[in-house]
Amino acid sequence: MEQSFIAYIENSIKDNWDLDALTDYKGATLQFKDVARKIEKLHIIFEASGICKGDKIAVCGRNSSHWGVTFLATLTYGAVIVPILHEFKADNVHNIVNHSEAKLLFVGDQVWENLNESAMPLLEGIMLMTDFSILISHTGKLDYARDHLNEIFGQKFPKNFRKEHIAYHKDQPEELAVINYTSGTTSYSKGVMLPYRSLWSNTKFAFEVLPLKPGDKLVCMLPMAHMYGLAFEFLYEFAVGCHIYYLTRTPSPKIIFQAFAEVKPNLIVAVPLIIEKIIKKSVLPKLETPTMKLLLKVPIINDKIKTTIREQMIQGFGGNFASVIVGGAAFNQEIEQFLRMIDFPYTVGYGMTECGPIICYEDWTRFKPGSCGKATPRMEVKILSPDPENIPGEIVCRGANVMLGYYKNEEATEQVLDKDGWLHTGDLALMDAEGNVTIKGRSKNMLLGPSGQNIYPEEIEAKLNNLPYVSESIVVQQNEKLVGLVYPDFDEAFAHGLNNDDIERVTEDNRIALNAELPAYSQLFKMKIYPEEFEKTPKKSIKRFLYQEAKG
Repeated sequence: MEQSFIAYIENSIKDNWDLDALTDYKGATLQFKDVARKIEKLHIIFEASGICKGDKIAVCGRNSSHWGVTFLATLTYGAVIVPILHEFKADNVHNIVNHSEAKLLFVGDQVWENLNESAMPLLEGIMLMTDFSILISHTGKLDYARDHLNEIFGQKFPKNFRKEHIAYHKDQPEELAVINYTSGTTSYSKGVMLPYRSLWSNTKFAFEVLPLKPGDKLVCMLPMAHMYGLAFEFLYEFAVGCHIYYLTRTPSPKIIFQAFAEVKPNLIVAVPLIIEKIIKKSVLPKLETPTMKLLLKVPIINDKIKTTIREQMIQGFGGNFASVIVGGAAFNQEIEQFLRMIDFPYTVGYGMTECGPIICYEDWTRFKPGSCGKATPRMEVKILSPDPENIPGEIVCRGANVMLGYYKNEEATEQVLDKDGWLHTGDLALMDAEGNVTIKGRSKNMLLGPSGQNIYPEEIEAKLNNLPYVSESIVVQQNEKLVGLVYPDFDEAFAHGLNNDDIERVTEDNRIALNAELPAYSQLFKMKIYPEEFEKTPKKSIKRFLYQEAKG
């Protein structure tokens, strides 16, 4: 079987011609044939505006069916796609467009309001994604093609447009497909160059482990400009022939629940934060009553209650899914224990943009709690440690999923890709005899205790986040002492009649309670309350580097 990613796309369009493909939730639906027609029209525009194979096309906007069409049209033409997160600040978007040398930029309307076209001199045109209208054009050819699009399309396909007309770009395994700029939890964005073999291998992996079939449904919640959402909520599903629903607004738990109830998705792909919010807001409060606490201690009733809770949870997610896949960040241990206790079908994977993204995974039926699975097909994973079962070491991996390097940044590439092709992830983990990998933290985040002990702030934060009225937290080191920065759940605190002084008192109580569970070297010296949420990357990890100097 040839390693062609584009063959997956082309075959799916032909095989699923009359099925529903992409829906903007509460909006219009495109069938596979409509997607094919729009791809053809964008190809006409690309050709007219002088785009050649290998040229870069950037896309920046919220998830939508036209975002998906733009992505597919770019690759099937033979151009390189540069997806940019719509949450990025304007100057960041300008920098990425310029650094990637993009010739065209497709934008969502909200993104466009903040951009300044004069800051992106290399662009030949900017198009609005909602209706593919031209916002800025530096070439008359682009205007002409857009104005006469239906006419040109009609001349190209005089009888009518059929699946036999489809003949897309033939991709090569090492050819550059995507430049994805990382979210930068630790520093500036770098352009990850992913070749077609990475897209192919990630899609093939999903075919190997995920049970979807043509006509199945999925709610796309994660940003498609991020490899996790792109690979497992869009590319694989499109290749299968699924019907994808885009939440075009910010996915709050309320909107997500509503969408789940209506769509009844066959698979759920999420980041821990979404799952944790849903459980904290709608499931745990019901269990916190004295009666429930008592009943959970009685073995026979206990099983019945667990089954009921599990049913409620499953219904909450639409009641129709095979499993929930969690990735993108560390999972809260208490939430994970709760899911285990009720036998909820979930699994946690591990990956990074540089692998487009998957590195480790295991089916939920064999998944080891607390881990993130084993090395996936076509990937090797090892831990750089004298005793990987007991002493954490850096995760390194190599194989078909690994990037070509960072775009126009050889120095950064050499720091992470060694001469034997191993990618150094910067994550620390243990690996058991079966090959299950358990993440301990980012090596960049690891702190050293007073006698050289390794302190993983993520582990302390996970405990801290489960304490009363804590919304989120970061643990930093100041003058050899550990300080907990906390953003309280003000809504909940005020709802329980607490004022600001009470919140400070509870925060100090939390510190004392937490220290009682921690070894002496990782105890918190003090807490500092933050009045607003911490700034986050698109994966919803807190941008730690902004808070290292926190004064208190």
